[in-house]
Amino acid sequence: MTKKAVSFQAVFVFALVALLAAHAPARPQTTKEAAVSAELPCHRIPNLGEAAEWYFAPDGKFLVGNAKGPGDAVHHVYISSFDGTDIRRINAKGEDACSYFFPDGRRVLWTSTRDWPDLPKGNWSDANNYPQGAEIYASDTRGGHVKRLTMNKVYDAECVVAPNGRWILFGRQVDGKMDLWTMKPDGSGQKQITFTDDWQEGGAQILPDSETIITRAWKRQDQGKGRGMMPMQIFTLKRDGSGRKQITTEEGTHWAPYPAPDGRHFVYVRVLAGPGGRPNWEIYLRDIETGEERRLTDDPAFDGFPSISADGKWMTFSSSRGGKPGERALYQYLMDISSLGVGPRRGN
Repeated sequence: MTKKAVSFQAVFVFALVALLAAHAPARPQTTKEAAVSAELPCHRIPNLGEAAEWYFAPDGKFLVGNAKGPGDAVHHVYISSFDGTDIRRINAKGEDACSYFFPDGRRVLWTSTRDWPDLPKGNWSDANNYPQGAEIYASDTRGGHVKRLTMNKVYDAECVVAPNGRWILFGRQVDGKMDLWTMKPDGSGQKQITFTDDWQEGGAQILPDSETIITRAWKRQDQGKGRGMMPMQIFTLKRDGSGRKQITTEEGTHWAPYPAPDGRHFVYVRVLAGPGGRPNWEIYLRDIETGEERRLTDDPAFDGFPSISADGKWMTFSSSRGGKPGERALYQYLMDISSLGVGPRRGN
């Protein structure tokens, strides 16, 4: 890893992989699913060590995400060039999680426990024990001019910026209840937009229209089963929380949705039955309107946390493939998806 070196994704990702490996249920294929004969070309980002949950800069030349670089006892937010030749750490305090680029490409949004070192660390993969004091920050792409946007001791994370740059979407857990919130780019105007007693929303993203949200959610009654056992569904809703629509209805786990630039498709993760009945996490592309799917990954390793570049030509994802036997570390990969035709439509 070069320079100060290096972000589903850190300690909580590895705990998640272990948990899912032990408990995830197999998911049958749907009748609308298109078979996959082989993966599209993909490669691991060079010089980037253990890393997960990364997102593209607007120009596609850099990515931001969580990683554990040389000398890091925990995971922090890093920025990496597309080819892994320029890697820089954004924060070195506390423990970091979700991150995202602002549309101007000059600033990044990220989550950290840096201001509450005395609070219990919690567990990023356990909704019953999320880290308290996880706050949301903004900085430049060198880690300077840091501004804290949330100011409380609850769990604030899973943050993204609308494509038009006018608002931020994030998840907040209060008294064990997880909901979606919005705020302005300077942290003002924080507003809760979901009030569902039976569903726990999170891991949400914003479609290219800057008005539509796509999110995964699980029912509170299922939460004690552990993330690997929890059924999850994907929904869309409007910026103000209205117009809620369930997109997936099949049984199983529908997780980590990310919209394509065309505004019609999204990628997400689901669990299949692997060799010997072992769970296998794979990434799918789904049409929001028709429900038709195409499987994008085909490997017995963990594949998850997909995101797509603004031009629709590349997908980055986290995978345990290529690791040493018995190793649960995740690494970051790039897949050439230019042949799928999910780039921006006119008007997007």
